[in-house]
Amino acid sequence: MAIKFQYNKTSLQQLEKQLRIRERSLPTIKSKESALRIEVKRTKDEARQLELQLEQEIQGYDRMMALWNEFDPALITVRDVTLSTRKIAGVVVPVLDEIKFEIGHYSLFNAPAWYTDGIELLKKLARIGIEAEFSGMKLELLEHARKKTTQKVNLFEKVQIPGYKDAIRKVKRFMEDEESLSKSSQKIMRANQEKRKAKQEIEEAAV
Repeated sequence: MAIKFQYNKTSLQQLEKQLRIRERSLPTIKSKESALRIEVKRTKDEARQLELQLEQEIQGYDRMMALWNEFDPALITVRDVTLSTRKIAGVVVPVLDEIKFEIGHYSLFNAPAWYTDGIELLKKLARIGIEAEFSGMKLELLEHARKKTTQKVNLFEKVQIPGYKDAIRKVKRFMEDEESLSKSSQKIMRANQEKRKAKQEIEEAAV
C-alpha cells in the first residue's frame, strides 16, 4: 500500500496522527484476534462433539431399524425454532434458545408400546442435529471474522505502521536537509554582505 504524503509540516503531522491511531489500535485488534482464535477452536470442538453424539445415537438404535418401518414419521415435526443473538469478541452470532415440536395424534391403545419412546428419540436426534447445524453456522461466522481480524493485524503490523514510519522519516529528513540548506544559504549571504561591507569601508577609507 502506497502512502501518499507531501514534504511539508502539515503532511508530517497527518502522518504522525495516522501512525498513532494504528499503534494504539493494534493491541486491541490483536486481543480480538486471540479471543476469536480461542472461540473458533471451542466452537469446532463443540460442533465435532455434536456430530459424534448424533452418529453414536443413530448407531445405538440400529437394532430398532425393523421397528421403524411401523413408525409414522409424520407424527413429529419441528414447529418452531426460537433464536437470539449474542456477541462473541464483537461478532454477532445466533444462539439456539428453544426447539418446539408438534406431535401428531395417535392411539395409545392401538399404537405399539414403543411409539412414545420412538417420539422422544426422534426429538432428541432432531435437537442434536439442529444444535450441530447452529454450531456450524456460528463457526462459519467466527472463522470469517477471525480471518478478517488477522488480515487487519497483518496490514497494520507489516504494511501500514512500517509504511507510515518510513514516510515520516523521509519527510523529516527532507525538512532537515531543507533547513540545513537554508542555514547554509543564510551563512553565505551574511558572509557576502560582510565582504561587501568590508570592501565598502576600505574604499571609503581610501577616499
